[in-house]
Amino acid sequence: MSEHNIAGKKVAFLLTDGVEQVELTSPWNAVKEAGGQPVLVSPKSGKLQGYDGREKGGTFAVDLPVAEADAADFDALVIPGGVVNADHLRVDKDAQAFARAFFEQHKPVASICHGPWLLIDAGVVQGRNMTSYHTLRTDLLNAGANWTDEEVVVDQGLVTSRKPHDLPAFNDKMLEEIEEGGHAGQTA
Repeated sequence: MSEHNIAGKKVAFLLTDGVEQVELTSPWNAVKEAGGQPVLVSPKSGKLQGYDGREKGGTFAVDLPVAEADAADFDALVIPGGVVNADHLRVDKDAQAFARAFFEQHKPVASICHGPWLLIDAGVVQGRNMTSYHTLRTDLLNAGANWTDEEVVVDQGLVTSRKPHDLPAFNDKMLEEIEEGGHAGQTA
C-alpha cells in the first residue's frame, strides 16, 4: 500500500509506440496503488508497442487520443521515456500543446529518461532545474534548463529522473507532487 493518497485524482500518461515499458508500468501502478486514476493518452489510437530496452515488450491500450484530451480534466501529467517514444512525441503538435497546458495550469508534471525531450519542444524548460537520461543533457542546457546528474530532481511541481533504476525515487516524488496539487511556480 502506498504512503501517498491521491484518491480521486486523474493522471494523464502521455506516450506512443516505443515507450520504455517499465517507465510506464511502474509509475502507472504507483498511481493506482495510491488511489489515483491513470489514463493513457497518445497521438495514436488502438494499442501501443512497449519496449524493454531494444526488445519488444507488451502492448498497451490507448484510453484517449491526445487531440481530444484537455489538461483541465486531469490533475497531473506523466511522460515516460524510451528513445523512439520521446522522439515521436516531441514533434507532435497536440502532444506539445497538451504538455504545455499542464504548466500553464500550474499542475504537476513528471518525466523520466528521454521524456523531457517533449518538454523542450513544448517550450517549458527555460530556467527549470531538471535531470534526464545523460544523452539529453546538452539539449536541455541549450533550451535553458539547469541540468544535474541526480536520481530525481523536483522543481515547483516538475519531477524528472534519469533512467529505470531511478523509478522508486521518481514514483515517490511524483506521488508527493500530485498529492500536493498545484504549484504557483509551475508555469510555461
